[in-house]
Amino acid sequence: MLKLNVKDETSPLKAVVLGTAESCGPVPKPEEAYDPKSLEHILAGTYPKEKDMAKEMDAFSQVLKKHDVEVFRPLVLEDCNQIFSRDIAFVIEDKLFHANILPDREKEYEAIQHVLEQIEPEKIIRPPEEVHVEGGDVMPWHDYIFVGTYTGDDYPDYITARTNREAVEFLQEQFPNKKVKAFELRKSNTNAKENALHLDCCFQPVGKDKAILHKNGFLVEEEYQWLVNFFGKENIFEISKDEMYQMFSNVFSISPEVVVSEQSFTRLNDWLRSQGFIVEEIPYAEIAKQEGLLRCSTLPLIRK
Repeated sequence: MLKLNVKDETSPLKAVVLGTAESCGPVPKPEEAYDPKSLEHILAGTYPKEKDMAKEMDAFSQVLKKHDVEVFRPLVLEDCNQIFSRDIAFVIEDKLFHANILPDREKEYEAIQHVLEQIEPEKIIRPPEEVHVEGGDVMPWHDYIFVGTYTGDDYPDYITARTNREAVEFLQEQFPNKKVKAFELRKSNTNAKENALHLDCCFQPVGKDKAILHKNGFLVEEEYQWLVNFFGKENIFEISKDEMYQMFSNVFSISPEVVVSEQSFTRLNDWLRSQGFIVEEIPYAEIAKQEGLLRCSTLPLIRK
């Protein structure tokens, strides 16, 4: 059996579900795009090719294995994009939450059945229907659970609004001993540079006390300021709008010392090294075209 344990974003990783780019299907039609960045590439004819994305995911898998992480992969479904396993479920402490995702992605969850079978059934939780939540918006951080959300009245109009107010309340009920801290994210269906699809598109903790942050991803300046004060200005790497667009904040921590990053993120990777991190650089720029990167592709099950 798998003994789930995830209390933060950076403790040494022992087991993870990494998505797959195999058989991810034809280029979507413009009206099928889930986010503005994918739409941009569909219209420009630069949407990523399966073989390139599979190569990138393979590089990621090799780095994880090099660091002795047990890597599970989903069952390959024909013509189905299964890269972003963070969307379908997430683990906090010893519980796995089945994300209430877009109905046509339900089969992606079924494709990790072989992993779910190794978890005690009572540890798998399906939130009630009105709770909309995706793993990219949820970050356990010791006594806190940080949650990206959008609570505007126009929530239903945004395909990019993924986690709602009900989800914040639900998580607080599930973890009465933790502080659930919600952040309103800036959403746009049309402009990828003005859209924080998930919290991990504009913020992520690294190491023991540092963070990558993008101010404009937050709708409410005080909430952004709260994070600056929480981590301390000297511990924050502030990214530009263009760097957010390239997904600089969506790196992935294997441990407090080791961060997996995209090879072209020179400014970030230099900063990480200057702070004493080991940076595992891999190519991931094709996958980034779908407004998701390294953290989005992973579903951590066990951190030590």
